Amino acid sequence: MDGAFRQFVAMNRQVVIIGGGLAGIAAAIRLADDGHVPRILETRRKLGGRATSFDDPRSGVTLDNCQHVLMGCCTNLQDLYQRLGVLDRIGWHEQLHWLREDGGIDSLRPDPLPAPLHQARSLLRMRLLDRVAKREVRRAMWRMIRMGAAGRLQWRGRTFLDFLRDQRQSDDVIHLFWDTIIISACNLESARVAAVHGIQVFQEAFLPGRFAGVVGIPDVPLRELYDPARSIIENAGGTIDLGCSVRSIGFEGRSVASVVTADGPIEAATVISTVPPDRLAKILPDRLHATDARTANLDAFESSPILGVHLQLEQPITDLPHLVLAGRPVHWMFNKGTDEDGHQHLHAVISAADDWMELSEQEIVHRVVDELARAFPCIKDTTMLAARSVKEKRATFAATPHVESKRPSAGPSVLGADGGDLQGLYLAGDWCDTGWPATMEGAVRSGYNAAAAINGDGGLVDELRPGPLASLLGLR
Repeated sequence: MDGAFRQFVAMNRQVVIIGGGLAGIAAAIRLADDGHVPRILETRRKLGGRATSFDDPRSGVTLDNCQHVLMGCCTNLQDLYQRLGVLDRIGWHEQLHWLREDGGIDSLRPDPLPAPLHQARSLLRMRLLDRVAKREVRRAMWRMIRMGAAGRLQWRGRTFLDFLRDQRQSDDVIHLFWDTIIISACNLESARVAAVHGIQVFQEAFLPGRFAGVVGIPDVPLRELYDPARSIIENAGGTIDLGCSVRSIGFEGRSVASVVTADGPIEAATVISTVPPDRLAKILPDRLHATDARTANLDAFESSPILGVHLQLEQPITDLPHLVLAGRPVHWMFNKGTDEDGHQHLHAVISAADDWMELSEQEIVHRVVDELARAFPCIKDTTMLAARSVKEKRATFAATPHVESKRPSAGPSVLGADGGDLQGLYLAGDWCDTGWPATMEGAVRSGYNAAAAINGDGGLVDELRPGPLASLLGLR
């Protein structure tokens, strides 16, 4: 085999991946397994995108941008962690702790009853909701069981709030129960999120089986979960270029020819873009936007912010691993542990945090402490050693009803008024058509979909199957 032919073969096996977040990592790992040579171009100096960590110069502690969790139903994310060899670094929590309005705490834990009854007794004991409210929740849950996955598709184009109103859910129940879950899961409130995704959260996470709703929280900083990706990619002949700014994608006619970076062009016949819609619009030539059905509606996508707040306390105030703050402006508290000096690290998370983005860090910390004091009054008497707020203003795309039909597929179509979509260009990212809202699972699914579109085979990991009783009742 002469040098020119070897170069030709290597060129055709190379796939340039723009973005080193979860979608890019997932695509690269699957492509490496299938004999391709992935090359990741990432603007930041680390992998993980918006789900990563940084060294805080104020405290000297490694902090996650925001606490990201997974659930038992996130089968593709678990598959990626298994491929990376880090699944054992996830701590699984069956029991969820909810803060009530009176300052008390309800603890929900599935029991041995068959799904979907495994959460029933726990909900009955929940003092957050009165008897009438629990009856409302049961009515909506029963409807979601009976309609199955096919039934939720009838709610396309409508919001989850529309569905809840149709099930006669009161304002208090929506505020305390449904929105508490949906805002955390979808980064949008019920009034904005697509009904198909609101229903999906309960059909796939809470109702099908005991493990589906178990919460997984990384035991290590997020960036450590991605460290093994480098050796896997390099062993396949690929590379990871950190601190590499992509300026444009070059085309010859309607086929990808290169990726232009701040350091110069990279020849490429196959490119996966994992960047958000607004960023993709900037690196594609203007003349080509409307000629590809997948990129014709990039301006239709909106984003939703997330705020993470890290608190370093001189003394521990709780031994709870986490806390759900029902119906409150702060949605979760995560206990990140106590160091050798006895200092405790708490991490508060606010999803759909539009109202917080213009606040100063001092104002943010003050509000968070006030909220946590509802459960832990002693926080007011504890010395705050350090505090850090992390704003992700464009954390996720907004999975609203009107944008669902505009979410693009991974691979190009050969059909279209201009002769089909742009050839050699593949799309990934949680905003693509994954069947999921804006989650880490959705991002991984998009990467797997892009790899499968290039390979012509492979694809997604099977979803968890509902238990026998749940299937018999219609949840399938």
